[in-house]
Amino acid sequence: MDAEAIDHHLQQGADEDEFSGVIRVEQSGKVLLERGYGLASRTWEMSCRPEHRFDTASITKVFTAVAVLQQVEAGAFGLDSSVVGYLGLEDTRVAPEVTPYHLLTHTSGIGDDADEEDGVEYETLFVERPNYSLAETADFLPQCAYNEPKFAPGEGTRYCNCSYVLLGLMVERASGMPYREYVMRHVFGPAGMERSGFFRMDRIEPDVAEGADPVTDDAGAVVGWRRGIYSYPPVGSPDGGAHVTAADLTAFHRALRDGRLLGPESTAAMLEPKEDYKAMPGGMHRTGFGFEFEVDAGGDVVSWWKEGINVGVSGVLSHWPRSDVTFALLSNRQEGAWGPIEAIEQIIRADPGTN
Repeated sequence: MDAEAIDHHLQQGADEDEFSGVIRVEQSGKVLLERGYGLASRTWEMSCRPEHRFDTASITKVFTAVAVLQQVEAGAFGLDSSVVGYLGLEDTRVAPEVTPYHLLTHTSGIGDDADEEDGVEYETLFVERPNYSLAETADFLPQCAYNEPKFAPGEGTRYCNCSYVLLGLMVERASGMPYREYVMRHVFGPAGMERSGFFRMDRIEPDVAEGADPVTDDAGAVVGWRRGIYSYPPVGSPDGGAHVTAADLTAFHRALRDGRLLGPESTAAMLEPKEDYKAMPGGMHRTGFGFEFEVDAGGDVVSWWKEGINVGVSGVLSHWPRSDVTFALLSNRQEGAWGPIEAIEQIIRADPGTN
């Protein structure tokens, strides 16, 4: 595994002011690379360090998926239970046939609040409604449960943030605890994620990277920087927004694989693909429980990952089972992670152990 090539590429991106963030690369339990690049705060010109906590956006969904499977194991509800019946949503547009399985795999067909596949930007939700009004999971229901369905449950696959909001509500009802408290206690705690949390934008927290994106003129020149304080809710929710370090993110993945978060059957279910999503060169992109998967033409898993994006946020947790490589890349720029992720994947694919 060529960690030096990854380091060189990220440093070059930082030198050209195209990337800021952190990376952690592990192979078979050994840390090959852990570094920060660029600025964690443009306000104070503070450099990124491995101990900085980054907003993860939709990477949070894998924590929600674990919480859901924990409650399935506890017998609170089943993967085939009616979400409408369990949550009492009979007066909504959510079909009674929708189950946690559908929500986990993005096959429910429910209408999303900001449909990414239709090119809707999440921040447009807050043009008329203040973002600070969405502080608790139930606050999302008005924009999640009354939209026109896209298809009948199980008859398609379409990425949907609202699916994970409903799953978070199921965890809250089953556990009697607020979603964030539950995840802190039952996911972050057992995984040893000691520096992770759900941090409000209006509170001062140490070592939290400041998200910012370039503002450009008509010629494409950077004329300033914009923060996303009005672009998403003030604190993380079941579909996105937890803050973690890269080390904590790989610790989560290790704890999951080691069976410290779920029993054997549920662990296996988290780490296997479920539903076809999109064709990929030589294979298929499939959804699972939180994670997404690349499957080759023979049906073997090439990699699984979960990525996240928002204003001032981008990143990924990715695992390549053939070479046993895991990497976590977190950036405090909306477009910061995607070029580096592509380069890292090319390096991994070139490794003889990956083929």
